[in-house]
Amino acid sequence: MAYGFMDIASTPSVQAAQAAMGADHLWRDFKGHRDFDSFGENEAAFIADRDSFYMATVSETGWPYVQHRGGPRGFLKVIDDRTLAFADYRGNRQYISTGNLAANDRACLFLMDYASRARLKIYARVEAVALESDAALAELVTVPGYKAKLERILRVRLEAFDWNCPQHITPRFTEEEVTAGVRPLRERLGALEAEVATLRAQLASRDGKLRP
Repeated sequence: MAYGFMDIASTPSVQAAQAAMGADHLWRDFKGHRDFDSFGENEAAFIADRDSFYMATVSETGWPYVQHRGGPRGFLKVIDDRTLAFADYRGNRQYISTGNLAANDRACLFLMDYASRARLKIYARVEAVALESDAALAELVTVPGYKAKLERILRVRLEAFDWNCPQHITPRFTEEEVTAGVRPLRERLGALEAEVATLRAQLASRDGKLRP
C-alpha cells in the first residue's frame, strides 16, 4: 500500500507535539495524495540535476550524524522508480556513515535546490555494495574524469519521500548558475561596447573630413 513521508515520521512523540501545537488534525484527517513511495518524472529530473545532498544516519548509541555528499552534477543516479545509487569515494576515512549504515540501514536524504528554493526529503534504506560484486552498477555510478578513489557503491532503496514548501529557504547560487545568469548581460554589454566603438570611429572619420 502506498504511504507518505508522514506515515513514517509520525511517531507517538511527534503526534503528541502536533497535538500540543493544535496541528494534529492536519495529519490525522489528511485526505490528499499519499502515493509517495515511487519516484515520478519530476523527482527523477530533480535528482539528476543535483550536485550535492545531505544524508542523515543514526549510530548504535542513538546519536544522529548528518553528512554532506557532493560530486559532479548527476552523480546521484536514478536506477529505477524506487532505487538510487551513488559512488562512495574516499574522504577523511572516519567512515561514520558507513559504520552507522552497517548497524542500521535507515537513512534520510535532503536534496536542496537553493536557486529554485526547493527541497526533496527521502526516507530510505541504504546498502553498501562492493565494487567487484556489481560491475555494471559500478560503471554506471563512476564519473569519467572525476579524480577520487572509489571505495564502494551505496544503493538507496526508497521508503517514502516528500517535498517541502519554499518558506525560509534562502536563495543561493553556484558559480555555474551565476555565470549562466550574467551571460546575457555580458553579451549585451559586449554588443553596446562594439556599438560605441563603431560610433566613435564614425565620428572620428567625420571630424577628419570636416577639418580644412
